[in-house]
Amino acid sequence: MEFNDIYDKDRKLTGRRHRRGTIWRKGEYGLVVCVWVYDGKGKLLLTRRAPEKSFAGTWENSGGAVKAGENSLQAITRELREETGIKAAPEEFELLCSARDKNCHFDFYCLHKAVPIEKVVLQPGETDDAKWVTFQEVHEMIERKEICKVIARQFRNHEPLLLERQSK
Repeated sequence: MEFNDIYDKDRKLTGRRHRRGTIWRKGEYGLVVCVWVYDGKGKLLLTRRAPEKSFAGTWENSGGAVKAGENSLQAITRELREETGIKAAPEEFELLCSARDKNCHFDFYCLHKAVPIEKVVLQPGETDDAKWVTFQEVHEMIERKEICKVIARQFRNHEPLLLERQSK
């Protein structure tokens, strides 16, 4: 059984915990982290969701819910390692921005890590494929609905920030 810390709307810890898979109450918020891994040569790393997951077969960036007792950087380090086998120190991640929706706070990170695709280790039950794609290819995948709407919206919002980092 997995638990998440409960935050208020201002992202302050409440001291209470939420059991994953249950409905969030009004005024309760979880914390979710996502990372755009880029290679510095114009490509982003995407993974494909496994058949047993929601949005099965669609492509996404790595990320997930922050577990109880973790902070944002600990969670994104863990999520990336679990989903791709890529190891990165917390200080290697750059926070792009934070946001909030109905029941979640979000931290969106980027990470410059040029990992050969054959070194990516997929997590059974989570991911079943990975590939490096150009920004143009991401747009084409969005048009073909190969990327779910939530990730597509994130990409469109973060694209200018990511392009800045790609050119450095």
